[in-house]
Amino acid sequence: MSNNHSGPRCAVLVGPYASGKTTLFEELLFAAGAIDRRGTVKDGTTVSDASDEARSRSMSVELSVASFHYLDEPWALIDCPGSVELSYDTQCAMVVADLVIVVCEPQPERAAAISRQLKFLDEHAIPHLVFINKMDQQDTSVRATLEALQAYSSRPLVLREIPLRGDDGQVVGLVDLVSERAWRWNAHKPSDLIRLPDQMKPDETSARAIMLEALADFDDALMEKLLEDTVPSTSEIYETLTSDLQRDLVVPVLFGSAENGNGVHRLLKTMRHEAPEVAVAAARQGLTDATMIAAEVFKTVYAGQSGKLSYVRVWSGELREGMSLGTDRVGSVMALFGSKTTAKGTAMPGEVVALSRMAAAATGDLLGAAPAAARDRPMAPPPMASLAIRAVKQTDEVKLTSILARLIETDPALQLTTNPETGEQILSGQGELHLKIALSRLQAGGLAISSAEPAVPYRETISQATTRHSRHKKQSGGHGEFADVHLEIKPLPRGSGFQFEDRITGGVVPKQYIPAVETGVRTALGRGPLGYPVVDLAVTLTDGTFHSVDSSDMAFQKAAAKAMAEALPLCMPVLLEPVMKVTVSAPAEFTPKMQRIITTRRSQILGFDTKPGWQGWDEVVALIPQAELGNLAVELRSQSLGTGSYVCSFDHLREMQARDAERVVAEAAK
Repeated sequence: MSNNHSGPRCAVLVGPYASGKTTLFEELLFAAGAIDRRGTVKDGTTVSDASDEARSRSMSVELSVASFHYLDEPWALIDCPGSVELSYDTQCAMVVADLVIVVCEPQPERAAAISRQLKFLDEHAIPHLVFINKMDQQDTSVRATLEALQAYSSRPLVLREIPLRGDDGQVVGLVDLVSERAWRWNAHKPSDLIRLPDQMKPDETSARAIMLEALADFDDALMEKLLEDTVPSTSEIYETLTSDLQRDLVVPVLFGSAENGNGVHRLLKTMRHEAPEVAVAAARQGLTDATMIAAEVFKTVYAGQSGKLSYVRVWSGELREGMSLGTDRVGSVMALFGSKTTAKGTAMPGEVVALSRMAAAATGDLLGAAPAAARDRPMAPPPMASLAIRAVKQTDEVKLTSILARLIETDPALQLTTNPETGEQILSGQGELHLKIALSRLQAGGLAISSAEPAVPYRETISQATTRHSRHKKQSGGHGEFADVHLEIKPLPRGSGFQFEDRITGGVVPKQYIPAVETGVRTALGRGPLGYPVVDLAVTLTDGTFHSVDSSDMAFQKAAAKAMAEALPLCMPVLLEPVMKVTVSAPAEFTPKMQRIITTRRSQILGFDTKPGWQGWDEVVALIPQAELGNLAVELRSQSLGTGSYVCSFDHLREMQARDAERVVAEAAK
């Protein structure tokens, strides 16, 4: 099988928090000779976690790119954050990958932790393999882990090797099912080739047959050989595995221990021999013309004195400094290695580089070529948590606005909105961690920011009808102010909103003043006796008087507002809270936990069913008061290996119980 490749390739590492993904990233760089010393996550010395935020949390909080050569072949390796709250960055990186390496732990009960990644990869037909890490731990089972993972993958998982165990049952090496050779691991040293132990031959024969049968499902020639009991050659098996991986028909499964460097060289060789060329990934994007210039922006960062940098994967053509791409002229073209950049001047198809001075470029943009109809582009997920933020010093508000714009440009999964009632600036994201990281970045320049839970948009309504007569009269020299109105106020069914009409006869209130009466009523409804906007009521103007000289629109507005202010407290006001329709999604094994979490929130479960298009997942639909959503994302994820999520939309307003309403009103009064 030829090892000659037409250009640089890109591999992306994904996996849940604490799976050892960043350690594997470091070990791959060391094994390739790209670094001469291994860093550790604990010491904050890895290539990947170079930012202060990553080191302080001992976890990846951003994409990290390292370009290097392995056996004279160019590669880009991208390490992605493990937290599900930072998954948008991960998805943007996976879309530009030639090969994705999904890192997981060897516990079957933790298989669900990579279910979202497997689902995304299957949906987008991205070639990927699974690396089961931490196999040096006690009581590990590759077979049980494989079966648990298969529940979340629509592609068959194909075990490429089986564990070699010592006398104490601990994994000490592996048996390659293709070459049928055994290797004993040595921590941070090359493995020893050993004779396949006799007691392992039955297990190896059985596992190899399972692998070949899985491959034969996609290869008629191989199937025919197996039916004829003809043993395929080693080269045939390698070629079939490579072809099936590159076409995303199967998912090879390897294992090892990144912390000890075990299985890392084997993974690196698999990447080199079997990862597809850049043209395969470009074709997924609908880009098949190799002559045009096309580059995908998969991440935007602001890097100190370098300013804005656009991380791109070059699909085709040659990028050069100074060339025009859209409305921008390319500044510098730089190679990336963690936090370090090196000027390159040009970039060829397949390379991952940073471009400076691309003012108009945004994450997800396709530079150079017109977007293709079939192009993949991840969409930012809907927010699951929010904070109301403001600058502590009023003089810093303009600065805050500028920094927020940059922050959202670098992380499109964040959203900024303004509550028109309270004036609050609402920063929304994927969860508590996501928002904490955002706040840290906002404050990095010394800007003092305060944050709080956003105000719940309570409403109030009336529970009984009344009538009110109000007169506004003011004399201050010259034209005075005079208006007299009789209003009838009555409650409406929930969700009716506000209705206004008049039953004026005989012109007691001239027609030109009736709109002013409605305006005055609406003004008064902006804040009712309980302190919130008033809804679901009807107001009728039944009578009134006017003065031919002193009456005016303003006078009738004031009279109507006064009448409403006096009438509403007499109508037995009640507090209404917004109730949201919430759809919670999680692997089916966590459905009972999701239901228990929901039932503690003054909720009503409407039902649950399988999640459409999601193998092994359920959806639970419920009605939950908005006030109860505060830490829902935290609870869901803590009880579902970080997989649980929800989407919600406003459903209706519901009258609050007296005790709860009194508490809300008292807190608002403070």
